[in-house]
Amino acid sequence: MNKDTKYFGIDISHLVFDVTDSDGNYHQFKNNNSGFKKFTKLLDNESHCVMEATGYYHYQLAYHLLESGIRLSVENPLSIKRFIQMKLSKIKTDKSDSKLICEYAKQVELKLWKGNTKAELECLQITRTLSVYTKQSTMLKNKLHGEAVLGAPSKSVVSSLKRSLKQLEKEIKKLEDKLLDLVKQSHGDVLTRLESIPGIGRKTAIMLVVLTGGFERFTSGSELCSYAGLTPVIRQSGSSINGRARISKIGNQKLRNLLFMCSFNACKYNKACREIYERLVAKGKSKKLALIAVCNKLLKQAFAIAKSGLIYDATYKSTPVKN
Repeated sequence: MNKDTKYFGIDISHLVFDVTDSDGNYHQFKNNNSGFKKFTKLLDNESHCVMEATGYYHYQLAYHLLESGIRLSVENPLSIKRFIQMKLSKIKTDKSDSKLICEYAKQVELKLWKGNTKAELECLQITRTLSVYTKQSTMLKNKLHGEAVLGAPSKSVVSSLKRSLKQLEKEIKKLEDKLLDLVKQSHGDVLTRLESIPGIGRKTAIMLVVLTGGFERFTSGSELCSYAGLTPVIRQSGSSINGRARISKIGNQKLRNLLFMCSFNACKYNKACREIYERLVAKGKSKKLALIAVCNKLLKQAFAIAKSGLIYDATYKSTPVKN
């Protein structure tokens, strides 16, 4: 904690955001440009704003502060929630939350939020829309199957479903092409190298680039695995509690799910991943745990390839570090 820094804890909702500063002063502003400008007048070069990622509500204020040159940290909601629980607070209001977020800011090591470029934001919006369209496509296909099972499906219903499905597939194709163009423009070289990894196809490589910001926000493979929620959590206390290690799941669920789907192919075609899987299964570990280890290995391979500027080499062996 910097003694000269004045922290501002911010709790954001749909219509307003509540602010409490290091001196205990409380303010409330409208969650719009007018409110942003009024709040910015309270800030100076020594100010450091802290908020939690609240779905979509925090984005406009976050980018306003970033463009205004104000130091900002956007924290994991779970970290703040656990801090509040640790304080044993029984009061749950927006005002109390902003106060506790300010207390949190003063006691933890904060990481500055850098935001995304316009291209990165568009890529994220496209991936979210594709996720919605994919679910709708699956629903329509299931509905068509259900109508066929009836034995005498309505021709008008089937025609309507097929038209909707065809239109949806066109929209999906348009967005996928646009996403590919955007990723090629910003991270074309990284995309090509990721595709050289056995078990990672074109769509997976695109999603890895989008969800990790082209791997530029991470300094190590372990940090990236933590971001994906693939790091193990040990449950042990004295002699009475000695639970099995499980992955944390505190991280990017989309990235974690994507890697899990890739792990099946990686076990077949990626030598290093296959060896890890077979070794763990041979030791009596569950297949699911072995697949999670494969996810971890696959993500570290992707990070190494993205950062090294090289393509995948199945014969490569890292040189042991000499003490």
